[in-house]
Amino acid sequence: MITLFNTEWPHPAFIALALFAPLAYWWSARSSGRVVFSSLRALPAGGTTWRTELAWVPDAMMAMAVVAFAIALVGPRRGDQSARVHEDGIGIVMAVDVSGSMHAMDLADSKHPAQCEYTPDRDPTRLGAVKRVFEHFVMGGKDLDGRPDDAIGLVAFAHYADTRSPLTLDHGNLISAMRQLDFATREDDGTAIGAGLELAVQRVLDFKTRSKIVVLLTDGDSNVHDIDEDTAIDDAVKAGVKVYTIGAGTKERAKFCVDGNLTSVSIQFDDALLRKIADKTGGQYFRAEDAAGLSKIYAQIDKLERTKIEEMRFTEYRQFYPWFVAIGLGLVVLANLLRGTLLRRLP
Repeated sequence: MITLFNTEWPHPAFIALALFAPLAYWWSARSSGRVVFSSLRALPAGGTTWRTELAWVPDAMMAMAVVAFAIALVGPRRGDQSARVHEDGIGIVMAVDVSGSMHAMDLADSKHPAQCEYTPDRDPTRLGAVKRVFEHFVMGGKDLDGRPDDAIGLVAFAHYADTRSPLTLDHGNLISAMRQLDFATREDDGTAIGAGLELAVQRVLDFKTRSKIVVLLTDGDSNVHDIDEDTAIDDAVKAGVKVYTIGAGTKERAKFCVDGNLTSVSIQFDDALLRKIADKTGGQYFRAEDAAGLSKIYAQIDKLERTKIEEMRFTEYRQFYPWFVAIGLGLVVLANLLRGTLLRRLP
């Protein structure tokens, strides 16, 4: 659809039919009558008349009728009445733990089995599972409808927190940023939940929506306290940001790739802090011990409260195609009348 002269043209491809106008003119002109005379002396002298000068007019009318019909098929219309259409949307920031413990493979599934050698599209690690579910959460798929009307951002944290994508409605770039997430290096390893939460709260405040949500996912205890967790919680409460926390992975042992072999390793996880964050901010705490559980959690979060975003849309249109149909039919009728009367051709 294109817009020209404050008028919408929904089917512009049909204008190509106007190219048949010269063919219509040729077809109309070739139908002229002929009379056989034994000698040109039988014809009156005197040259042309106004009728012969205007003999081409009916043919031109037939060509113009083809153009009018082509414009009618394009369907020109103009918005005549508008209404406020409400769209659901909220501001969401996903804060993801990228510490070394996210290498664990306890969220692997049948399509992404736990193994030491794998390609990026078959990543069996916790981080790989989070990437897949997050993409479905944003774009839709796996029983999730997607969030096309939501502004969503991405924060990654390990020893430090980092904004990977500000809140955006350009979800294609957001997913690209998520796919590029990688594990923290050994020098930057750690789990700074306070820093991750604080940065996520600051980012979600960048977008003006009535509802502001942070989804914080981690698989371990907070062991970096450059920003105190209680301070981050208080800032979230003051800003009216609701935080949903997700504890990812099993609680006691998980499989890791050690020296090329899958090895079960003892891990520590205390969900008391995550429960505290969720309770104080009015959110909810979830526990995901396998890939199916993680998907179900995102399905629940997908049903969060929503705020209304208003948009003006045309609900009724003034259609102009009947005018062009009438013009085309009128030209055809008038051309035939002229050809049969004033500009009549001999049979």
